[in-house]
Amino acid sequence: MSNCKTIAICNQKGGVGKTTTTVNLGIGLARSGKKVLLVDADPQGDLTVSLGWQNTDSIETTLATKLIDVIKETGNDPYVGILHHNEGVDLIPSNLELSAMEFNLVNAMSREISLKTYLNEVKHKYDYVLIDCMPSLGMITINALSAADSVIIPVQAQYLPAKGMTQLLQTVNRVKKYINPSLKVDGILLTIVDNRTNLAKSTVEALKQNFGSHIKIYESKIPSGIKAAETSSKGQSIYAYEPNGAVAKAYEGFTKEVLSSDRKKERLHSHESR
Repeated sequence: MSNCKTIAICNQKGGVGKTTTTVNLGIGLARSGKKVLLVDADPQGDLTVSLGWQNTDSIETTLATKLIDVIKETGNDPYVGILHHNEGVDLIPSNLELSAMEFNLVNAMSREISLKTYLNEVKHKYDYVLIDCMPSLGMITINALSAADSVIIPVQAQYLPAKGMTQLLQTVNRVKKYINPSLKVDGILLTIVDNRTNLAKSTVEALKQNFGSHIKIYESKIPSGIKAAETSSKGQSIYAYEPNGAVAKAYEGFTKEVLSSDRKKERLHSHESR
């Protein structure tokens, strides 16, 4: 059995730092000696572009190709087309072809578990798989949640999306009930935090009040920073682009939190097994 952990980075609201979090958590884990696969599950291809593959339309093998292979049971080599980034992570890229998959999946036998079926073929080579979800709760996102062990929810600190959060958590619970009983929410990560405003503080308080009793809110908070926005056009992580900046330090802290809570769970699990 694979010891790989699959995490969906998910929020149906756009502009909350999902892609930035996927890149910097993924490369943060790779810097900690972990083997990491990143999956771009958004037809916009932001994750693919962020890692330096600017012309997504020219990429021949993408996530859409892999899902079609599963649906048609082609038996193609699952490793073909996985790209390698020079900061130590692998990537399954995406482009607009993926938007057609929403329709193709609806009529497929394996519609909710096509991504899981594919990842099961490759994930034994990795310690972590991170899926950058699109900002919607459609069939591709359902596939990501079905394939995941857990979910991390980035939330922008300037705006409390209580209604959106409730909707997302309902979707997670439905997937858990009908498709993936072991799915868990690892926690909420506050992003784009402007510490100079009271809004950030009140967002934290409101999140704690509404969700804090049953969902972890990470101690690390990702500050808003112009450099973080620039990294996506450079094809680099924040560690390579501005290693001593506040955003890099925050993502470093967040990566440590993710690793330490996974180690705690492993210890608990082995203790229970004994």
